[in-house]
Amino acid sequence: MSLDLVMGSPPKIDRVVTRFTSTGGPVFSRRGYLLFSDGGANRIMRLEDGNVKPFRENSNGARGLTFDHQGRLLTCERDRVTRTEKDGNITVLASAFEGARLTGLNDLVYAIDGSIYFSAMQAGSETRSAAVYQITRKGELRVASRECVRPNGVALAANQQKLYVADGDPRNVRVFEIRGDGSLRNGRIFSEVKGDVAGGPNGLKTDESGNVWVAGPGGIWVFDVAGKHLGTVSLPETPSNCGWGAGFRNLYVTAGASVHRIETKVNGTRTY
Repeated sequence: MSLDLVMGSPPKIDRVVTRFTSTGGPVFSRRGYLLFSDGGANRIMRLEDGNVKPFRENSNGARGLTFDHQGRLLTCERDRVTRTEKDGNITVLASAFEGARLTGLNDLVYAIDGSIYFSAMQAGSETRSAAVYQITRKGELRVASRECVRPNGVALAANQQKLYVADGDPRNVRVFEIRGDGSLRNGRIFSEVKGDVAGGPNGLKTDESGNVWVAGPGGIWVFDVAGKHLGTVSLPETPSNCGWGAGFRNLYVTAGASVHRIETKVNGTRTY
């Protein structure tokens, strides 16, 4: 497979909106709007029909965003994972582990069994431990893996049997098998994300063909199911994360002060 087969040649890229502080965590609602975080302004924004307005002010450092199967927003905030209920109230799903307050939370993904995986660059001042965590379907918080040095983006494979994690400091993507109870095993390096441009992998998503789309140095890096680098879609701003659009088609990318949209020929993985 080549890059042309998944997105056409040349790639069609549009800058959808700009003039924000630090965009991240794009997620498209089944109701037809896009949400993304604006880190420097400490808020979550809503884009619909070309119009942008605040969805939530004082977002507590919101970064990664996704939805659950009921369409409720799940958010990786600075020091907790929350769910925005349909009436607008905020439910805290996780804020501490083994007595240590969570901090440095980055990204999250919702699994078909009702559990949530999320990344934390460290787990409080006492433990100083980076980890990938799982909130089980019963609401229990546990460590899924400590293998990553600086875990950033997390994404599930289309069959929900693998979890991909961007590891920022060694600049690679790791992949784990998911056991029946949701725990992880057999972690290994899936791909390297190293180039001439400084920086490492951040957010990432998968598609139904098994490709992995990674926000990395210089643009969106695309890898096939075997971890082969198909190519990089260059962007004028450094991307932080990406998310599938309406119908899980086409890719929204948060980068610097902007949100971009890349036209694709593949369907993204459905997780909500």
